[in-house]
Amino acid sequence: MDNLIPYRGALLAGVDEVGRGPLAGDVLAAAVILDSNRPIVGLADSKKLSAVRREKIYSDIVSSVTSYSIGRASVAEIDQINILQATLLAMTRAVAGLSITPEFVVVDGNRYPDWHYPSQSIIKGDSKVAAISAASILAKVIRDGEMRQFDKVYPGYDFAAHKGYGTKRHLAALKILGPCPLHRRSFKPVADLLNHK
Repeated sequence: MDNLIPYRGALLAGVDEVGRGPLAGDVLAAAVILDSNRPIVGLADSKKLSAVRREKIYSDIVSSVTSYSIGRASVAEIDQINILQATLLAMTRAVAGLSITPEFVVVDGNRYPDWHYPSQSIIKGDSKVAAISAASILAKVIRDGEMRQFDKVYPGYDFAAHKGYGTKRHLAALKILGPCPLHRRSFKPVADLLNHK
């Protein structure tokens, strides 16, 4: 891990997002600066870890890292500026929220926001760079927890199970119940439903 980063010794922040694809809920990004004196065992792409394992490593991350921050863009912002721009906005907010300014930022994927930090994007960085892996786990655990809570606020959509993604069960519920305030009106399945009313 971490052999793709060109700036050795720099105060490094890893950034990843979760929630680009769902039909409902905010998009979240996490930024993490690891403490080299407190290595975290088991860091990996959050999608490849079980929920139980993610929760355990999440606890290790928040108690061990030098700094971490969560940024988000709301459903209203997603609908207003599109999901890509909202994702970049969430990343910008996450890094801005760190208690220490990073000297270099690595971002999962193929692009990063137009900001002043020296940066590098790394495809599949969540499985290649420890700080991005930590950010991936933080963002997913927090967003999944929020969607489980929203399942109680908006029953019938099964948010606790699918976390807002467009599963068959979610789409079926959407047709019966219509959109709730969590749904992204600019996303095709929701927009199509609204246009046919």
